[in-house]
Order: sequence, then C-alpha cells, then structure tokens
Amino acid sequence: MVTYLIIAAVSLVTISAFSNREVYNKLMFNPYQIKHSNQWYRFISHAFIHANWEHLIFNMLTLYFFGVFVESAFALHFGSKAIPMYITEFLLASIVSSIPSFLKHKDNYAYNAVGASGAVSAILYTSILFEPLNKIYLFFIPIGIPAFVFGIIYLAYSAYMSKRNADNIGHDAHFWGAVFGFAFPLIFKPNLLENFINIVKEYF
Repeated sequence: MVTYLIIAAVSLVTISAFSNREVYNKLMFNPYQIKHSNQWYRFISHAFIHANWEHLIFNMLTLYFFGVFVESAFALHFGSKAIPMYITEFLLASIVSSIPSFLKHKDNYAYNAVGASGAVSAILYTSILFEPLNKIYLFFIPIGIPAFVFGIIYLAYSAYMSKRNADNIGHDAHFWGAVFGFAFPLIFKPNLLENFINIVKEYF
C-alpha cells in the first residue's frame, strides 16, 4: 500500500537528515529562502523531515491509522485513479497547508518549519469525510469521539492557537491541511458532501 511507502520514505529521509545538518537545513521550510532564492522545492521537502523522534513517530502513526483507510475509500470511489489521487493529495496538502506561513514569514530569515503535519491532517480529514461517525480515541480518554465532532473541535482549536501564536507548533498547517483534505475528494465527487451530511444527520 502507498501509505506504507510514504511512511518509509518520510522515515528514511528524516532519520538520514538527523545525522546530516546540512541536508536538514536544505530541506526545511524556510519562506525567506523560498522567496529570495527561489527554493520552491521546500514547500514539499519539509514534509519529509521532522523535528525529533516524537514528532516523526506521532505523524507516521497517525498517517498509518487513517491513511490505510483513505486508500481503501479512494479505491472504492475512484478505482484506478486511487493511488495517483492519494499521492497527489499528500503532496498538494504539504504545499497548500504551508502557504499561510509563507505569506506571514516570507521576509523572516529566521523562520523555519518541518514535518508532514499538514499532509497528515489532510489525510485525517479525508477519512472524516468518508466516515464521519468513526470513533477517534484521544490520549488518556477511553471514550471514542465521533470523527466529525473531533474534526470540529480540532479545527476550532487550531484556529484559536494560530491566532494566539504562543508556541512553535504549525497550527496554520494543521488547519489548512485539514480543510484541504476534506475538500480534495469533493473536487472529483461532489456528492460525497451530501453523503457526509446524511450520515451526520443519523447521529442526531
């Protein structure tokens, strides 16, 4: 499955970059270098490196849990186009989720960001579109939360934390990656939105 290949690729590049700071610096998302040195590849390359082991493991576990399901859903709805669409979503989500940070920090040489969080958020929210009543379990909370409820809470939290700008977490990337991931399949099959709404109605 392509999810496994992406996990392997991201893990290998990240682990290699851990021991080679020059490579790490060339791959990270630096809006200043993108704008002033035309290093546009950084919109994608930053998704293949992570800040530390915890960052890598969390993102790859999340991708594993939801990515395999999304692959199956794509195969069901889009047939032979499933794999190209999945890869395209992952890469485009890396770009789209980084645009707000690029616009904010394009003249800030010191700003850097790494991680596949935007792309992983996209895959997570694609899964919510397909199965809004799936249960999502958070750490230390033994009761599953319906996926659509989690989706609303997480979007609100990401928007709030982005405005606060009180930590080094890329909340903009999480937010816009999520929005993109929900919208991406609708471009090709708009009636999925009606299906989503009908399923959510059943919850009430």
